[in-house]
Amino acid sequence: MRVVDIIQKKRDQSVLSQEEINFLIDGYTDGSIPDYQMSAFLMSVFFNDMTDEEITYLTMAMSQSGDMIDLSEIEGIKVDKHSTGGVGDTTTLVLAPLVASVGAAVAKMSGRGLGHTGGTIDKLEAIPGFQVEIPNDEFIKLVNESHVAVTGQSGDLAPADKKIYALRDVTATVDSIPLIASSIMSKKIASGADAIVLDVTTGDGAFMKNLADAERLAHTMVRIGKLANRQTMAIISDMSQPLGNAIGNANEIKEAIDALKGDGPADLMEMVYVLGSQMVVLAKKADSLEEARKMLEESIASGQALDKFKEMIRNQGGDDSVVDDPSKLPQPAYLIEVPAKRSGVISKIVADQVGVAAMLLGAGRRTKEDPIDYAVGLYLNKKVGDAVTEGESLVTIQSNREDVADVIEVLYNNITISEQGEEPTLIHEIITE
Repeated sequence: MRVVDIIQKKRDQSVLSQEEINFLIDGYTDGSIPDYQMSAFLMSVFFNDMTDEEITYLTMAMSQSGDMIDLSEIEGIKVDKHSTGGVGDTTTLVLAPLVASVGAAVAKMSGRGLGHTGGTIDKLEAIPGFQVEIPNDEFIKLVNESHVAVTGQSGDLAPADKKIYALRDVTATVDSIPLIASSIMSKKIASGADAIVLDVTTGDGAFMKNLADAERLAHTMVRIGKLANRQTMAIISDMSQPLGNAIGNANEIKEAIDALKGDGPADLMEMVYVLGSQMVVLAKKADSLEEARKMLEESIASGQALDKFKEMIRNQGGDDSVVDDPSKLPQPAYLIEVPAKRSGVISKIVADQVGVAAMLLGAGRRTKEDPIDYAVGLYLNKKVGDAVTEGESLVTIQSNREDVADVIEVLYNNITISEQGEEPTLIHEIITE
């Protein structure tokens, strides 16, 4: 078998076999296939697409290129959630304890952030003492005993994906649905989950800017999951503006605490209930999405979900008193209001640029080596569709530097006040097939 023949076959729009895709991925992972040949293959895929079967073969080859996490010692169905990304995405912080509180096993492996704010692991580290790196046997023990643990991704998961992603970034082949889908799903499958819920975002703050591309990506990943014997559901959600009100790290922990008390922002609460209901159904703790949602609502109302969050924090070495006293979380030195320059209605908030403003404060990383300031971030006092009067605060900047002129400029340039504006549709579609 020769690489050039595989490249030519895909160039000529033919369908590749599992053996051909395995040969290609194995060779690229061990270094016997050079970057220039893989680049040619990626460009062929970019222009000629792949069938669902080809994408599944590619996904499985990448997932099996390194460690495959074995979670078989955890009792019950292990359910995981993945978002394709956004700004102010606090959902995992709420979902993990909430879904666990109704008996589902949430064995969550999360990553660190590169961009607007930290990832889930970074946010949890804003809790004093919280340990995100825990041994695998301890991780399994915690999930069996408490139904929930969150840890950093360990081992060498999907090394082929790491190499291919870096190559896509410099060969203009990032925007390819087969390559995006296989990248996401290879890591989820390698992480050992039995069931996967996907949040595919669309809009200015998302990777998929238009709904049609988001729909195709969601359907493709659900089909990959099922062909790989993983129960999979997806939603397509709006990310034309940030989700919730908090954008940062410690402030998103505070928002998660509010949500677990039932006092979170309306859009965040709805997202949590929609995603959480899917997780509960896939874990076979409810027979329908309606029943699952009722269980989650009751868990929040009774305080059971909040107690589970405290338990999760204690189990991983954290100070659970932050739940009752969030002032123990890292606090900014300055709170700076950004006043509206005119009266009207918020008609647009460009999510990714507001995320950039948070990164400028230190809430996120420009490079992998950058430290994160857990205390800083933004709090949106107004969202799209809200009325505002001149001088009223649009955003509260939470900063550890007094001069934030650069941040204020970005915010003014990306929050539009008009005569009218309408709250965007949050959930565009729920996909089970």
